[in-house]
Amino acid sequence: MSSNDAQQIERANATGRTPVVFVHGLWLLPSSWHRWVAHFKGADFAPVSLSWPDDPETVAEANAHPEVFAGKTVGQVADHLEGLIGTLERKPAVIGHSFGGLLAQILVGRGLAAASVAIDPAPFRGVLPLPVSALLSSRPVRGNPASRSRAVSRAAATH
Repeated sequence: MSSNDAQQIERANATGRTPVVFVHGLWLLPSSWHRWVAHFKGADFAPVSLSWPDDPETVAEANAHPEVFAGKTVGQVADHLEGLIGTLERKPAVIGHSFGGLLAQILVGRGLAAASVAIDPAPFRGVLPLPVSALLSSRPVRGNPASRSRAVSRAAATH
C-alpha cells in the first residue's frame, strides 16, 4: 500500500462518511480523479482515489518509466484494490472509468462495494465487438510489434 493510499484511507475512516473509491484506467494515475475527489468531498462523502500496484507518484515519472505498468493482469490489479478497500471501515461506492470501470464491476461482483458506477468500462474477456474508433485509437501501439511485450506511454506511442 502506498503512503498516499494509506493516508486517504485513514482520512476516510476518520470521517465516518460514506467512502467513494475512484479507480483510474490504463495510462492514467489516481490524480486523474482530482476534480471529482474535490466535488465528492464537498458533498459530504469520503473520496479515495486508489493506486494500482507500482503506480508512479507523478505523470512525469510515469512518462519516464512506462515499464512499471507492464506485466500486470486485471486479476492482480483487482486483488490489489480489494486489499486496499478491505481496510475501509465502511463499504464504499466504487466509481471507475475505462479499465477502472471494468475493475469497479469486478469489485462490486466480489461484494466489496455498496454501489458501483462503471463509466465507459472496458469489456470483459470474450466480448469481441469493438467500434472502429477504438481500433483506430490503439493503432500507434498495435502497429508496433515491439509494443507487444512492454508498456508504452500514450505520449510515446503517438510520436
